[in-house]
Amino acid sequence: MIRLILVDLMRDKIEKFSLKSDPRGLIFEAYRIEKITFSDCRSIFFDWALSIAEEFDPLEEVKKLYDIYSIEFNNHPMTAVLLEGLNEMPKAVRRRKRKLQIKK
Repeated sequence: MIRLILVDLMRDKIEKFSLKSDPRGLIFEAYRIEKITFSDCRSIFFDWALSIAEEFDPLEEVKKLYDIYSIEFNNHPMTAVLLEGLNEMPKAVRRRKRKLQIKK
């Protein structure tokens, strides 16, 4: 409930650089490009996902983006990409550091 209220407040005030997880405004701008294709949106999303700061949980940020944009832009290709990201987002995999083995 609180999350929905916060999302409603954010939706009313959304500007290009208002989301910390989208500092370059990639997702914001995608919604403003006329006749953008699904493929274009996927490329933009991929660029956004690769550049997201470590401090953010990508799945939570995709949920937030979807919540903010999906009502106003229900039939937009980026909304479909965000939904696809929610449904197919892989679980975070932690990389293990390999121990350096020195042969004697």
